[in-house]
Amino acid sequence: MIKQLSIFIENKEGRLKKAIDTISTSNIDIRALSIADTSKFGILRLIVQDVRKTKEILEENNFIVKETDVLAVEIPDEPKGLNKILNILDRSKINLEYLYAFVSKKSNQAIVIIRVENIEEGIKALNEENANILSQKDIESF
Repeated sequence: MIKQLSIFIENKEGRLKKAIDTISTSNIDIRALSIADTSKFGILRLIVQDVRKTKEILEENNFIVKETDVLAVEIPDEPKGLNKILNILDRSKINLEYLYAFVSKKSNQAIVIIRVENIEEGIKALNEENANILSQKDIESF
């Protein structure tokens, strides 16, 4: 299980850039990101090298930030690589809220960030099928 930061951003010109600039000027490496938006606001989801520092810096710059537990699962970076993980969750009747992915610089693997309704059940199901769930320390070392 790892920590994800969700930043609520007004859907106004320059707000996303300001959030990213705030992080980058603090020399924090963004490992992965996803953005979802509505007509009024967006939610920028981040996996970062230093969660605590990133959260502090964003809050100091008047961003609303929420920490969320998510799963980071290593999968083969190949066709049908994601299917194995999705099948595990489906067989275990675990509700998948969202996911996004990135490719590891260290291996030929993709990393899928998964938010499930019940994280403990998700961990149990994935562990039973020998999925490689990454820790916060693993993510920080990429």
